[in-house]
Amino acid sequence: MSAAQQSSRRSRGDRRPRPTSARRVAFDVLRAVQVDDAYANLLLPTRIRRAGLSARDAAFATELTYGSIRMLGRYDAIVGVASGRRVDNIESDVLDVMRLGVHQLLGMRTPTHAAVSATVELAREIGARRATGFVNAVLRKVAAKTDDEWDALVTEGRSGDALLATRWSHPSWVVAALRDALAAERSRDELAALLAADNVAPRVQLVALPGLATDEDVRTATATAAEDGSGADDGAGADGGAGADEQPRTDDGAGADDETGTAPPGRVAGADAGPVSPVGIRGTTGDPARVPGVAAGRLRVQDEGSQLAALALTRSSAVRPGERWLDMCAGPGGKAALLAAEAAQGGASLVANELVPARAGLVRKALSTVAGDDTVTVVEGDGRRFGKPGDELFDRILLDAPCTGLGALRRRPEARWRKQPEDVPELAALQAELLDAAVRALAPGGTLAYVTCSPHLAETRGQVDALLERHGDVLEQLDTAGVVRSVAARDPQVADGPTAQLWPHRTGTDAMFVALFRRRP
Repeated sequence: MSAAQQSSRRSRGDRRPRPTSARRVAFDVLRAVQVDDAYANLLLPTRIRRAGLSARDAAFATELTYGSIRMLGRYDAIVGVASGRRVDNIESDVLDVMRLGVHQLLGMRTPTHAAVSATVELAREIGARRATGFVNAVLRKVAAKTDDEWDALVTEGRSGDALLATRWSHPSWVVAALRDALAAERSRDELAALLAADNVAPRVQLVALPGLATDEDVRTATATAAEDGSGADDGAGADGGAGADEQPRTDDGAGADDETGTAPPGRVAGADAGPVSPVGIRGTTGDPARVPGVAAGRLRVQDEGSQLAALALTRSSAVRPGERWLDMCAGPGGKAALLAAEAAQGGASLVANELVPARAGLVRKALSTVAGDDTVTVVEGDGRRFGKPGDELFDRILLDAPCTGLGALRRRPEARWRKQPEDVPELAALQAELLDAAVRALAPGGTLAYVTCSPHLAETRGQVDALLERHGDVLEQLDTAGVVRSVAARDPQVADGPTAQLWPHRTGTDAMFVALFRRRP
């Protein structure tokens, strides 16, 4: 470009749009989650691709988005103290900007000057020029204290659930529900470790579909995981973790014998061990699609807790050729794909049912490369319709029931703030109706797996007890914990008893609940 052209451009002003920064991507997603009830795991990868972020910037945006949402409650308490204002009196867009700034200061390794100046610039960029001085002052106050010092300040005068909710950034009702679930296993002293695990970005976990994944697929994926090391990832397909200089902090966490714990940790002991699923691969960071087996559909992104739940059904007894299986609530298709692969191996066939047409489309896509039409059929409709007089009966049924999702707070960070205690009774009623339909549709001698991604007792043990009260004459409860142990690649650390509850702080999986039943012949 000539000097005259450069001068002309300056005189006109360079109107080319500025490239979208990683911080702006994080802000836009955080706003969409807050205002539009968007799901971060669905929106963030799209925004990252649209912005054309480098792998490093995508990693930074991912950690900044997910970390800020997970720790939103704690950061609001800190902003309230640092600003001297109630956070509900701070304009919502400015508050979101400061949440991002606080996470950079206390939850990442971003240098103070970079975190403060870039966050002030972000406030200016979104049109909150009037608030830049306020943002600067608050963030400098935040930067003046360590995370431990802020913890002491924001928990001062609090006790019980209120203290835990603030320290570990969970709503009080969720803290109480998780404590009750652990207490049912006489493991109440693990509460702080569980809450801490919910705040650590999970690594990607893959499933090697039986009969499809090759030894080379597994070797390549395992080698990729080893090369990637211990970086964190969101588990949803976008680049995860953070850049080398701006990673999530890895402070030591609470011991299992400390109910309140200290500052939130950056690692989970169970996540550092090998896969707990016999078909699982863990540790890959970044975009899973770069793994050849994933790109080909022979490996899939799936939490190992979900893998064990599906395998508990398919491997609880030997499969007889010709068996008919049903996945009652199959969307989006992850467990259905594993069921289909197992069915094809054993000579069984699978009906995958989904209520929502869009999710049924996802199920079809998930199953399209797993098995042929002679093995898998996808149908649409309410799962409660099964088991009417004259309807087909099934030898194995998976009911992965709609639930609060409190077992997957690591992967769905907005869920802890979006779900309310009033949601539980409505979901529990639906779960009971689906269970009744599953019992009606279960063939004599058939096996039913009731699964939730929630440890809430009303959705787990409470449902099991009520089901046996209604159908104890035709159902017998199986030793689910024993089955899960026999299926797992290593100790899944489930408590003794007729049900199995997995925990993220023990094994690095989602908190999946599984209960197996057999219909009496």
